[in-house]
Order: sequence, then C-alpha cells, then structure tokens
Amino acid sequence: MPGIDECLLEAMALPGARGAALVDWSSGLALGTAGDSPVGDHETTAAETAELARAAAEYESFAPAEEGTASGGGAGQGLGGPPVEDLIVTTRTGYHVLRFVETSFDSSVFLHLWLDRAEGNLAMARHRLRALAEGLVLR
Repeated sequence: MPGIDECLLEAMALPGARGAALVDWSSGLALGTAGDSPVGDHETTAAETAELARAAAEYESFAPAEEGTASGGGAGQGLGGPPVEDLIVTTRTGYHVLRFVETSFDSSVFLHLWLDRAEGNLAMARHRLRALAEGLVLR
C-alpha cells in the first residue's frame, strides 16, 4: 500500500500527467505534490481545487439526501465519506480529475491529477486514480 509520495509518483506515470497533488479540501492545503502546477504554484492550485471539491461534496445538488437521512451526506458525513466519487474539469488544453479518498478519519482529502488533453487518457486516469485512492495509506 503506497504512501502519499509513492501514490503521487504513480499518478505522474500516467500518459499525459502534468501534475498531481493530495489536497485536504477542508483547509485547502496540499499534503503532497508532484510535477507541475497549472498556475505555477501548488498551494494556489490546492486552495482553488479545494473550493471546487468542497462545493461538490457539500451542496445538495451534487450530493442529494440518501434514503433515511434528513440532509445530504456532505462534508464527509455518513458512511464512506463524501457521496461524490470524482470531479472532472475539462479545459481547452487539459483535464483536471479530482478523486475523493475515503479515510478512517474525516475523509476530507482528494487526489488532483492534471492531464494534458492531447496526450492524456481520461478513462485510464479515472480508473487508475480510483485504484490509487483505494490503496493510499496516509502516514
């Protein structure tokens, strides 16, 4: 089971990978980074992607109430963390894939992979990020 650095290196081995990070969406801090950042600064990218992740995990439009609950499962509540599995943002030159990581604590982390649109394979990246998120050991 890989730790943060190993996980990010494996993500960077994907075709077209430009950058990767493990981000805490409750604080907006990068817990680890590899490769480049779309804006040249990993901390800025972490804070900006955390806003997007937080919205998807907490807004009822993206995470409707599950049967037997009074409200949506947002903010890592309920079984298994956020009800959103991943987010994909497509730009003219790339893809940003945010994969939520289930943890034994508050499940407020996600993997962010930035892929070159011409060289990346979005389906393969989603499949690989799912496996990396499931095997990630936070130390």
